[in-house]
Amino acid sequence: MAFPWKVLAFVAQSVAIGLAAAFLVILAKPELVNLGVRVGVPSTSYASAVDASAPAVVSLQTAQLGQRSRFTTGITSQGLGSGVIISQDGYLATNWHVIRDADRVVVQLADGRVAEPEFVGADPDTDLALLKIDLPDLPSIGLGRSDTLEIGEIVLAIGNPYGLSQTVTLGIISATGRGLGLTNFENFIQTDAAINIGNSGGALVNARGELIGINTARFSSNQGVPDGIGFAIPVNLVRGVIAELIENGRVVRGWLGVDTRDFPSSQAESVGVTGPAVELLRISGPAVAAGLQPRDIITHINGERVLNQNQAMNLVAGVRPGLTIQIRGFRPGSGVFETMAVLEERPSVLVPSVASGG
Repeated sequence: MAFPWKVLAFVAQSVAIGLAAAFLVILAKPELVNLGVRVGVPSTSYASAVDASAPAVVSLQTAQLGQRSRFTTGITSQGLGSGVIISQDGYLATNWHVIRDADRVVVQLADGRVAEPEFVGADPDTDLALLKIDLPDLPSIGLGRSDTLEIGEIVLAIGNPYGLSQTVTLGIISATGRGLGLTNFENFIQTDAAINIGNSGGALVNARGELIGINTARFSSNQGVPDGIGFAIPVNLVRGVIAELIENGRVVRGWLGVDTRDFPSSQAESVGVTGPAVELLRISGPAVAAGLQPRDIITHINGERVLNQNQAMNLVAGVRPGLTIQIRGFRPGSGVFETMAVLEERPSVLVPSVASGG
């Protein structure tokens, strides 16, 4: 039987045409070359988000100074934390608990430069503090929005855990609006991005590299092992606090003079209240002047429905002292009532001086 040269020639011609076509495709779409070796590997990279945000995240080293002698350095304890440069003129946000007990703070930038910051102010009610460094050509981070965040959205935590500066971890937004009882004004973003000792004061950024929160706390097991549950102060809250600290060195908030609790839903129907509300436990100052009484059930502040005691406190705190708010509620034995209250300034928490400069 003769060898089928014609068939072989046809196959060779087909292969040549196929190779030529593949070569042309590769020239036009070179990114397709590696498809075969990248099966099952996500192609998404967040390098651009890191490039945009990480240079503005700094390491903080703190020290408490005791009495110095010929045998000791005088340093009684040292700490680690993180901070975020939010403006090119050197304003730097961090957590108040990072620097609260410090006699000395040293800031180290991603490019290796070191500075001792000026203390601008702090707000213990939100665990935020503002420092300022004086260096040329400073990087700064872009501020995003925290009111449009979605559960499941990708986030990156950047900071100085265990002294490992510029560490980046990846996670998602697990929840928003969390209250932990750590501070008076809370609205935490919950994330599963790894947050460890030293991350406090660092940046939580979105996939565009915009700041959406200041990393603050984490849950850990009894053995101290992180459980993948971290919390950040939302940037919308950070933005307002920083503006106040720059202007006044402190945060000015309205104060009604009440202690409250969330009114139990199991009791609401029996007293004629529909929906969420808060109950007044103790009153003083502006609340007394407005005619409020213990056991009053508050349902609305300035026309907005009261959802819980944290939200109610935020509604009041957001109004400047000296202004009037409208309060609507239910008084057992009397029924629905409305009153007006003139707010005073919320009593400030004493903020000790933090050493700065030399």
